[in-house]
Amino acid sequence: MKLSHRVQQLTPSTTIEITAAAKALKQQGHDVIVLGAGEPDFNTPDHIMEAAERAMREGQTKYTPAGGIAELKEAIVRKFARDNDLTYEKDQIVVTVGAKHALYNLFQVLLDPGDEVIIPAPYWVSYIEQVKLAGGKPVVIEGEESRGFKVAPEQLKSAITEKTVAFLINSPSNPTGAVYSREELAALGEVCSQHDLAIVSDEIYEHLIYGDEKHVSIAGLSEDLKKRTLIVNGVSKTYSMTGWRIGYTAGDARIIKAMSGLSSHSTSNPASVAQYAALEALNGTQEPVDRMRSAFRERREFVVQRLQQMPGVHCEKPKGAFYVFANVKEAVQKAGRFQSTQEWVKALLEEEKVALIPGAAFGAPDHIRISYATSMDQLEKSMDRIERFIQSQS
Repeated sequence: MKLSHRVQQLTPSTTIEITAAAKALKQQGHDVIVLGAGEPDFNTPDHIMEAAERAMREGQTKYTPAGGIAELKEAIVRKFARDNDLTYEKDQIVVTVGAKHALYNLFQVLLDPGDEVIIPAPYWVSYIEQVKLAGGKPVVIEGEESRGFKVAPEQLKSAITEKTVAFLINSPSNPTGAVYSREELAALGEVCSQHDLAIVSDEIYEHLIYGDEKHVSIAGLSEDLKKRTLIVNGVSKTYSMTGWRIGYTAGDARIIKAMSGLSSHSTSNPASVAQYAALEALNGTQEPVDRMRSAFRERREFVVQRLQQMPGVHCEKPKGAFYVFANVKEAVQKAGRFQSTQEWVKALLEEEKVALIPGAAFGAPDHIRISYATSMDQLEKSMDRIERFIQSQS
């Protein structure tokens, strides 16, 4: 049987390849440290799990509306008012099977074959593939390291063609941790308004920002920008609920209705019990979020400090998310035996049993992504191993 053209055009996932190799080494009995995970290492807070248990006991185990239960939509509306000073109605909210599913559905309902979406690099790996799966064309513009990995309005303007439909922005960013300021977002938003572009704003890491920076949603800058922005978010990162698979989108009611309709013919509703858990996450105490953020901040300081001391490694302190995006071009070149950072990463896994993600997967081939969403003990061991690996190459 043949495979469809749309599936054959997908790029194999480097993340999956590295993860599979790490798993194989673990099964062989090796002590492998995995720094590739895009999920908090904390368990879901107790009050959220207790709410899920109550929902099960009370019989909330049946089908729900495809776009989510009314109570959760109301909680999301309140969340936007509380955290972002944004006003939405329930018909402007759809609940999905994770934020990734929200993005997938969004591109499916926005794009026709040949439509272009402008995506800043470094980018999360699935953006490119999801646009391609919808028949669209990803147009990549580079956020240079010297600018903190952020794109400028002039770059956005120069990439727009008559086929451009949307601009995607991810702040705080995976993989770089970059956070756009109000002024930077306003300048990008002005270009989108001038050229009548939809804006897809991935804000899944909004509560994981460190220092004095504050999260700003581009939708909150003007009424025009709110009308053209689709905000994608979820409970995975903020509440350590990656496995519960609850995401959501807010925006134009027509688009939201179409996304819900698409779900009704594909996934049907998100898991009923998970929706009630997400309801408690949004309505309940936010103290565990503060605790996790504090731990991430400490880990960030440690990892950045260690990496900056290693020869041939260059990195700035990320402002958000839980990744460090380090430039290892000099270290790779000094080793003299690698043709690419990807080969360097594979050798690090084989020789020192540390798994991380090469930057080529994110559109930045000179970099590596290190997740510090793991214990300090694991981070200390991994930094020692990476340093030893680099020193052994010189």
